[in-house]
Amino acid sequence: MKPLYPPIEPYASHRFDLGDGHQVYVEECGNPDGIPAVFLHGGPGSGCRHHHRSFFDPERYRAILFDQRGCGRSTPHGAVKNNTTRHLLGDLEAIRERLSVPRWLLFGGSWGAALALLYAQAFPEQASGLVLRGCFLARKRDVDWFVRDGASRFHPESWQRFIDNFDSKEKAHLVRAIHCRLNGADELEQRRMAREWWLWSSRVTLGQAFTPTDDEPLPAGALAQCRIELHYAAARYFIKEGQILEDCSKISHLPATIVHGRKDLVCPPEAAWLLHRALPRSELMILPNSGHLAQGEEMTDALVRALDSMAEKLGS
Repeated sequence: MKPLYPPIEPYASHRFDLGDGHQVYVEECGNPDGIPAVFLHGGPGSGCRHHHRSFFDPERYRAILFDQRGCGRSTPHGAVKNNTTRHLLGDLEAIRERLSVPRWLLFGGSWGAALALLYAQAFPEQASGLVLRGCFLARKRDVDWFVRDGASRFHPESWQRFIDNFDSKEKAHLVRAIHCRLNGADELEQRRMAREWWLWSSRVTLGQAFTPTDDEPLPAGALAQCRIELHYAAARYFIKEGQILEDCSKISHLPATIVHGRKDLVCPPEAAWLLHRALPRSELMILPNSGHLAQGEEMTDALVRALDSMAEKLGS
């Protein structure tokens, strides 16, 4: 099993003013003359972590990590105004130009995988390849799996606790109801709703590894993350239904590696299979013992090997 590369610090960090009142945090790691690659975090709403740098071979990659609008170290934190998929794609292109990157590899997981695909489809000449993990296709059926009928069958007791927060009218339009609660005038209700969403999301993502106490506090930054996540979900991710799969013909020339856990309850493996079929140059790796997150020996090994292999292809 291949582990993560040793911890590394950025050799450069930036705060780019990208307009609309947003400043985006960007860092560069590894070899300044290496293969350019950009890391796209999930959520929407989470942010980059220190260990994300260590997926990349520091001798071969110039790894670029950035916190998407309103996320992590980008400011204003939690802002949803002027924060859409179109804005994020524009930010990516602006970062590429400011860092004088001719083309780059896109490495993303979950929402980050969706964003990587959308960017490559919008700017196919600027993408050199794709490494995708826990693929999210941003279709109605993908959202319904998580908040209507799918994951609820695996964690019925947690789902019942969550759904008991809503009346019958709200249950018919659940994403909208959660979004309204998170942005209502009552600050206590905002935090209570964020905690309930965090509990449900964490249970599905982490499974039995998630064992909160009854008085578990809402983690710092979770309210802002929840607001961004539901802002995107309520707007259907600001794309048309089925857009990602439909536009795969625009990037059929790109090499791609798709890594997906068989036990992923957030994004079922069907998404990875459909994507693999739509991308003729893709390699699909279904990991029998992994879930959604980029953690654990099996998943870490697969992602590090995928990036090492892509470095061989792109370097030659």
